[in-house]
Amino acid sequence: MSTTPTTGPDFVSFQVRDLDASAAFYADVIGLPRIPAPNPDAAVFSTGPDSTAFAVRRPFPGVDLDAAAPAPGYGIGVWFHSADPAAVHDRVTAAGATVVQEPFDGPFGTQFAVLDPDGYTVTVHGDA
Repeated sequence: MSTTPTTGPDFVSFQVRDLDASAAFYADVIGLPRIPAPNPDAAVFSTGPDSTAFAVRRPFPGVDLDAAAPAPGYGIGVWFHSADPAAVHDRVTAAGATVVQEPFDGPFGTQFAVLDPDGYTVTVHGDA
C-alpha cells in the first residue's frame, strides 16, 4: 500500500450537450474567466490563483447525457465563490436560468443554486 497522499480535486469538468452554450453560460452568466485550453473539446475557466480549475467539455465517447436520470450530476454539489453573489443572481435571472434555491444567508455567506443549460445544479456563495 502506498503512503503517498492523494490531493484534490484539482480539476472539475462537466460533460455537456452544447459546448458553446455552456461555455457562454459559465463565462457570461456565472462570471468565470475563461482561460486557454489545449483540448478543443473543452472550455476551461479559472476559479482563482490557488483554486481548482473548472471546465465544460463535449461528452466522452459512449456517454449519453439524455439517458442520465433524473439529471446529469444528480447528487453532486459544485460551488463557486463570488465576492458579490447578489450580482451573479441578477445576471442568472436576467439570463432566464432556473434558480432552484433563492438567495439566503447560510453558513458560507449568501448563497443560491441554479441549473446550468444541461441541468447540473451549481451553487454560488459569498463570504461567511
